[in-house]
Amino acid sequence: MNDPSFNSGRFGHAAGALFLFLSAFQAAGAPGPGGHDIVGVARVVDGDTIDVGGARIRLEGIDAPETGQSCQTADGHAWACGKAASEKLRALIGKSTVSCWDRGRDKYDRVLAYCSAGDVALNEAMVASGYAWAFVKYSSAFVAVEEAARAARAGVWQGVAQAPWDYRAGAWQVAESAAPKGCAIKGNISDQGYIYHLPWSPWYAKVRIDTSRGERWFCSEAEAINAGWRPVAAN
Repeated sequence: MNDPSFNSGRFGHAAGALFLFLSAFQAAGAPGPGGHDIVGVARVVDGDTIDVGGARIRLEGIDAPETGQSCQTADGHAWACGKAASEKLRALIGKSTVSCWDRGRDKYDRVLAYCSAGDVALNEAMVASGYAWAFVKYSSAFVAVEEAARAARAGVWQGVAQAPWDYRAGAWQVAESAAPKGCAIKGNISDQGYIYHLPWSPWYAKVRIDTSRGERWFCSEAEAINAGWRPVAAN
């Protein structure tokens, strides 16, 4: 481990918490950890994605509202639940070193992992706080945790909230109908470099594609990543 922010004492504490966390999953029938540890300072991309030591990590088994997504309070007022999810993940991490157990890769080559910050198991804590769904399409690990959050009306469960996978599908359908050849991802060149914007990005509507500058449209995230572009990060 060559991360300059690595601290052996803090890692031992975090790794112990994560070991207990993963042991509980194994006891419940979930597979044990595969791959290796990723340890370091985390940068939050959105409510279920972080960057650690150059690796983009997707928190396994959960799905948080997209950054541009809104939910409703109990009295029907809209609130920015996507941005709130990102802020919740930042608050859970605080200044702690993050430790992740690599579970493999998704189709976009992101690391799938269970992660902890100090004593906090981040995947579980995001669902428990009501700022993420149990991603039942891929894992049943957090179904009971989500049920408890629903009962407590925590986070998104205080009112009406659309599941992020349904939100993404709806946004894609609208953007696809207006995009050239149905390729709805915008590849923008800015001071951040080569950045792509998905239809549910809060900046999507503001981005104008100028093909004379080398900007382009992509039909899939895999196509954008393979071309050397990277997703825009949440602020």
